[in-house]
Amino acid sequence: MRKLSLCEARSGSAGFSVVKLPSSLVAALLFACLACSAAELDLQGSRLLVSGMLDGSAMKTFTEHLGKGTVRTVVFEDSFGGTAEAAGAFADAIRASGVDTEIRGQCMAACAYAFLAGKAHRFGYGLQVNGVLLPVAARPTAAELAVRWRGDEAHKTLAEFTPIAAAAPLQATETRASGTAGDNWQPEHGVLFTASPTLFGRIYNAFYCDGTQGRDFSKCERLPDADPFKLGVLTP
Repeated sequence: MRKLSLCEARSGSAGFSVVKLPSSLVAALLFACLACSAAELDLQGSRLLVSGMLDGSAMKTFTEHLGKGTVRTVVFEDSFGGTAEAAGAFADAIRASGVDTEIRGQCMAACAYAFLAGKAHRFGYGLQVNGVLLPVAARPTAAELAVRWRGDEAHKTLAEFTPIAAAAPLQATETRASGTAGDNWQPEHGVLFTASPTLFGRIYNAFYCDGTQGRDFSKCERLPDADPFKLGVLTP
C-alpha cells in the first residue's frame, strides 16, 4: 500500500476505503512502541494493571494475583504485542478466573487476544484514544467479521498462529521451547478498532492493517459497518 497524503482517500477492494487515521492515534502508536518492554503488573485494589509486551515473563505473578480471587478487572494499558504462546496463557488465566478486561490506550496482537477472554471486555473511560488490534492470519470477509470474535469463536483463533504438530512435530517443539510465535503471527497484521473522544461522545472506527504498513497505521484501510459492539469485540 502506498502512503497517503494528508487529504487523500481512495476506494479499496471489496468496498473498503483507505483513510487517514486520527493524528493523535498515529502519534500514540508510533511513539509508544519506541520503548516496548516486558510486561509489568501493578495491583490497584480490585484492578490489575498490565502494561508492556506479553512475553510470558510475568505469567507466574499474573496467575497468582488472579488466583487470590480479589481481582475483578484486568486493565491492559499500552501493551504492544507479545508471543502467541503468552497470549494463550494470559487468555486461559483470565477465562478461568472469570474477570472482566479493559483497555486504556493501545492493546495489540497478544494483548488483544488476552483482552477478548474477559467476561466483559471494554474500552476504558477518559480522554485518551483507545485502540485494539486483533491479530488475523488472513484478511477476513464481512461474513467472517460478523462471527469471528463472538462466543467460543473468539477462543479458537489462536490456532491460526501456532504450528501444526502433526505436520511438523520438530518445528512445533522447537517453537514452544524457544518461546517464539508461529510463522503467521505478525504483530502489525490485524483488524484495528479505535475509539476517539469528542465533545459529543466517542467516535468508533475499524481498519484492516495487512502488516506492510509497519507502525504507520495511517496506511490501514477503513472497514465500513464494523461496529465493535455488534461484532463482539466490545461488550456494553
